[in-house]
Amino acid sequence: MQLFFHPFNLELKHTFTIAHDSRDVQPTLIVELRDGDFRGFGEATSNPYYGVTIEKMIASLESIRAIIEADELASPEILWAKVNPYLADDSFAQCALDEAANDLFAKKSGEKLYESWGLSIDHNPLTNFTIGIDTVEKMVSKMKELPWPIYKIKLGTDDDLKIVRELRSHTTATFRVDANCAWSAEQTIRFSGELKKLGVEFIEQPLAADDIEGMKQVFAESALPVIADESCILESDVIKCKGLFHGVNIKLTKCGGLTSAKRMIAEAKSLGMKTMVGCMTESSVGISAIAHLLPLLDYVDMDGSLLIKNDPATGVTFDYGKVIYAAQNGTGAFLK
Repeated sequence: MQLFFHPFNLELKHTFTIAHDSRDVQPTLIVELRDGDFRGFGEATSNPYYGVTIEKMIASLESIRAIIEADELASPEILWAKVNPYLADDSFAQCALDEAANDLFAKKSGEKLYESWGLSIDHNPLTNFTIGIDTVEKMVSKMKELPWPIYKIKLGTDDDLKIVRELRSHTTATFRVDANCAWSAEQTIRFSGELKKLGVEFIEQPLAADDIEGMKQVFAESALPVIADESCILESDVIKCKGLFHGVNIKLTKCGGLTSAKRMIAEAKSLGMKTMVGCMTESSVGISAIAHLLPLLDYVDMDGSLLIKNDPATGVTFDYGKVIYAAQNGTGAFLK
């Protein structure tokens, strides 16, 4: 195999704001594994919150280039285990490599990735579309710009309930809300009853990840289910979420890719928790990788490619929340 790097700056259609971040451009790294005429692609974005830069990811992968290029790709799982001792502190780089390995393996096998896993796409969940924090008027405008069956609303302001009430007056779509650690336990419990009346399906990560006692209270008293995000980063975090959350939102970049995400999904299901996969603001490379996990999920947030205006890749597309798979094998992702 040969290893290649393709850095890009993804330009957002609108300024994207959450409780602790705001941006107009998202740097991303697309990793390519090439074997003869076959090419596999994976992706991970930079992330200041986690100290991840494009340069750091490239350096991490360059340091084990010889190991990667010497591997015969007997399976993506074997490669994941082989490089993990070197990439344990750089899950974003491992994610990009693992997605590329899965894509390449399935392409060489002549199958779509979900087919190589023995999965059926007959009952895939719909993806939500995310509305970042903005003025209420601009949030309504973004919603009207793209009519969608499910919206995820980013919150963490002084007017959160007012925002949801106003958005509700403009659509009958299902709402999900994500506070990104901005609320207290008391706020969450107090808000939950009203949010339920406003057609909210669940609350994602309302409290700081280290507020265990607060989450115990929320889990017991919230009128809505609560889904972990910042509290569920690594495989070892899944069991810690039992009794604190009703489900987990897994990010491929944070856990190290598709290989580890599948294990986390299986463990969460065994513990009776709902399963969700979320995205970063990624191109069609990263989003197409997520698409093949859909048969395993209850919920999904994979709208990253819809938020950018200069997608450097092709892959899955969307029809009112429904994922349409590319005709090509593997994840279906290719650089333009």
